[in-house]
Amino acid sequence: MDKLNAMQAFARVVEAGTFTRAAESLDLPKTAVTRLIQSLEDHLKVKLLNRTTRRVSVTPDGAAYYERVTRLLSDIEELEGSVSHARAAPKGRIRVDVASSVARLLLIPALPEFYARHPDIQIDLGVSDRPVDLIGDNVDCVVRGGEITDQSLVARRIGDWGYGCCASPAYIREHGMPQHPLDLESDQHHVVSYFSTRTGKRFPFDYSKNGQRYEIYGHYKVSVNDGNAYMTAGLTGLGVIQAPYFMIKPHIDAGELVPFLCDWESDPLPLYVVYPPNRHLSTKLRVFVDWIAELFDRHSQWQKQLVASCEAKRSESDAAYLPLQANASKQAVLSAA
Repeated sequence: MDKLNAMQAFARVVEAGTFTRAAESLDLPKTAVTRLIQSLEDHLKVKLLNRTTRRVSVTPDGAAYYERVTRLLSDIEELEGSVSHARAAPKGRIRVDVASSVARLLLIPALPEFYARHPDIQIDLGVSDRPVDLIGDNVDCVVRGGEITDQSLVARRIGDWGYGCCASPAYIREHGMPQHPLDLESDQHHVVSYFSTRTGKRFPFDYSKNGQRYEIYGHYKVSVNDGNAYMTAGLTGLGVIQAPYFMIKPHIDAGELVPFLCDWESDPLPLYVVYPPNRHLSTKLRVFVDWIAELFDRHSQWQKQLVASCEAKRSESDAAYLPLQANASKQAVLSAA
């Protein structure tokens, strides 16, 4: 019996909950995993797992053995990394799960930079906005926004998602540039609304400055429950949007969106890298997490630069759109007459 492989198989069965999922994560036939566990139980002369047709549960002896095995496997991996060149040139495969917008707009475009530093690391990238079973799906870490409610998980805060308010140039030419959050509640403006898939509840825009705070719902022509659809609606000119800066950055750079109300702050969303309990932070995963933190820090610096220059941009935008706004006002007066 290969005792180390048997220990690894046992740990994965406990974490995955079934032999089938454990075998898939280990890239082994299910029969091979079954034989390893049986050999381990025969060697120890103790029953580690209770097996049913649908689920596997851990016996009291198995639970105690699992706690010791996970620590031992972590120590072995750390030892191998310290006595080889892995610390200078980490290698191996990691499984990461991120939200679709983060993958599309931030992570994937920057991956060539990561591989220039660490060419021997393979990334299995899960892209989804659904909650992930870190243990059952054998995920090394997830990158998610929002407070962590599951206290059993290990989380590292790597930054915050700041939110900015903007609209398309066509929208501003037609409706004017909002000067105050309350302008968005007037009949002159529309917002693109976002609602919860689970509850159907609309999320308000929020603004804070000098002790003042507003939650704005505004009038809307369209309400969506998907981030990509939300951005598309804003780009199309269907209303004002308030979205994470990393989502609106490329469109601001391209002149497809115009930022405003930058002197008002929106509640930031904390950003975390989350690990399963009892999962060792290997060298290869550590360098990836450090790089993710660096990537978001650079984006935060861009966000600060945008906010600092927003007043100048707003003045330029006001001047650019003023003639069209004036013409629209004159037309309204003529129509009323």
